[in-house]
Amino acid sequence: MSEATFTFRVDEALKSEFSSAAKAQDRSGAQLLRDFMRDYVKRQQEAVEYDAWLQAKVNRSRASADAGKLIPAAEVEAKFAARRAETRRRLEALK
Repeated sequence: MSEATFTFRVDEALKSEFSSAAKAQDRSGAQLLRDFMRDYVKRQQEAVEYDAWLQAKVNRSRASADAGKLIPAAEVEAKFAARRAETRRRLEALK
């Protein structure tokens, strides 16, 4: 793996506190910064993947609705009212 240098300015007090905190964890500041950078990149990639997944799901839902594949609200409410009633019944049985 090729390496590159990353240079930036930071307040001296912050640098000192960061170095002390890193040393307390038996890590160097550079190790922690690399870890932070990897974590940040990973979180950004996960966010992009999630957004793409969600957008695809929304697009499928819109296409389904445009095709007339809709369920009436009363039918949905009745289904979930039955599920809530069943859950309550099970909870009462546990008492």
